[in-house]
Amino acid sequence: MDIKICGLKTKEALDAALEGGASHVGFIFFPKSPRFLDPAAAGALRGMARGKAKAVAVTVDADDATLDAIVAGMAPDLLQFHGRETPERLAELKARYGLPVIKALPIREAGDLAAIRPFLGVADRFLFDAKPPKGSELPGGNGVSFDWSVLAGLDPSIDYLLSGGLNADNIGGALSLLRPAGIDISSGVESAPGVKDARLIVDFFRRVRMAQHEQAA
Repeated sequence: MDIKICGLKTKEALDAALEGGASHVGFIFFPKSPRFLDPAAAGALRGMARGKAKAVAVTVDADDATLDAIVAGMAPDLLQFHGRETPERLAELKARYGLPVIKALPIREAGDLAAIRPFLGVADRFLFDAKPPKGSELPGGNGVSFDWSVLAGLDPSIDYLLSGGLNADNIGGALSLLRPAGIDISSGVESAPGVKDARLIVDFFRRVRMAQHEQAA
């Protein structure tokens, strides 16, 4: 199972993620987010992760000029789109950059899964996040979860990352219910918005391994 630690901003947090065994590390390019980085800063951290974890550039309805700067400055392995991008827009950007893409979709109830269909064959992977609470300006990283049981009947061929309010206390319950190809966490390993805590990252990985061992048993 892939584990993505998202919203990294410091070498200390990156080191904790890599030491824990993160398969993916995410960098946020959304100015309203407390996890925002510019391409140069993200590129420096991305260089430290090269060969150890795949680097993901996370954007929200970014224009071509912004994406050009991100790709040039960071050289990501994957692009994650967390806004209102259409399937046509994703196909255009896949062709433009030659990179695999992750499409984040907000979920609250089973009916929200209908949004998957138009992106099949375009998105290389999905990320299912909780719908943001009323008034939030952030499409993700709000620390809220959704009813994971709505994903239990999902077509097993759909490759997805589970996200939204995950933390050390609830990851065991999530993994007892679902078998996602990957999980994504950001606010659940923070001591304050945008401030990753190495101890929380270490504890999260420990809880994930515990849950996996219980599954195997």
